[in-house]
Amino acid sequence: MTIVGRLTKDAVVNTLKDERKVINFCIAVNERFPSRKGGERVKRTSYFNCAYWRGEGVAEYLKKGTLVQVEGRVFASAYVGNDGTAKASLNCHVNNLKLHASPKEVALIGRAVTERGSEETKADDIPF
Repeated sequence: MTIVGRLTKDAVVNTLKDERKVINFCIAVNERFPSRKGGERVKRTSYFNCAYWRGEGVAEYLKKGTLVQVEGRVFASAYVGNDGTAKASLNCHVNNLKLHASPKEVALIGRAVTERGSEETKADDIPF
């Protein structure tokens, strides 16, 4: 499955007991669609906890707000939270990772649009 979204925080490199390293990060994916009753569009955000096992060098580029495309195996996990309630998460074992834009590039693009007199980007469009 292919997922395109923005990182919700900087990626973290974790070392396992057997010295293998994994990069962990979370991607937010926004969907917008018309409501059933008409009127305003509905916005829904899904979060995917990702694990990338192929070289930790890319972690330095995986910063909050970076637009990435990942391909891999998506699955859901169920667990019991600290408060005793049932919870679930969406996860992805990433096989391929592609960087599309860094947070700085996105800021420059947004600034260029406003300088041309177009509508300003809204802060609430970013899910984090």
